[in-house]
Amino acid sequence: MPGDIVRPSAMYKQLADRLAEAIAEGEYEPGSMLPSESQLMERYSVSRPTVRSAVAELRSMGLVESQHGKGSFVRAHGLPTAAIERTITRTGKRFALGWPAEELDLPAVTRGQATGIAATLLDREDEAVFITDRLLSDPATSARAAHRTLIPFDVAEQVPDLAKRPDAEPADIYAALTAAGHTLTWTETVTARGALPDERTDLGMADGSPILITYRVTAAADGTPLILEELRVNADHAQLAYRISAETEPAPNR
Repeated sequence: MPGDIVRPSAMYKQLADRLAEAIAEGEYEPGSMLPSESQLMERYSVSRPTVRSAVAELRSMGLVESQHGKGSFVRAHGLPTAAIERTITRTGKRFALGWPAEELDLPAVTRGQATGIAATLLDREDEAVFITDRLLSDPATSARAAHRTLIPFDVAEQVPDLAKRPDAEPADIYAALTAAGHTLTWTETVTARGALPDERTDLGMADGSPILITYRVTAAADGTPLILEELRVNADHAQLAYRISAETEPAPNR
């Protein structure tokens, strides 16, 4: 409702709450632009820094997104546009992934060390790894995804095909590991966070949009991690889909 903002809470938080209520009540519909800074200043009798802080609060709440040079727009909260199938199928010696992604550029291969969450998931602290980065696109919706594969040197040494082609596609890596005698298992972990500036650029994201990160560990039958894949997508434009099968438990002893 129009009117002056009153204390005791921070002024910008009060303004953010008022605007959030207006969005929830349909005063500002999904896709519509919020009033300009000057209009909000006049309507609520607040300063420009208060307006800017309030809009930043709305972005952190996931209610609006800002477009450079245009203004702040109410975000639409419908279903994401791209459904990324995270399934793996095998026919004979060949593997196939459920999502037929298209590569937007040639993969970039570097050498580095496993650190942070990668080191934890690979169970290798500061171990040398091949790192392959790809920028992918959903063929149906053009939604983008950033894909990274980490292959530890000790695994590549055991599988010559990986040492020669660390930029092989995941399905071909699975096949090479299987040909080397491994029975593969997979575990995925999904998390979310705010996007970094370079991620927003690569994925075509607006300020304040969340990013989904999927970590897929390919392991040997004894649970030893072999490779790690990381998939980053704009949570506003994509959803992850899984096929779930019930595991067979051994019959209890009688």
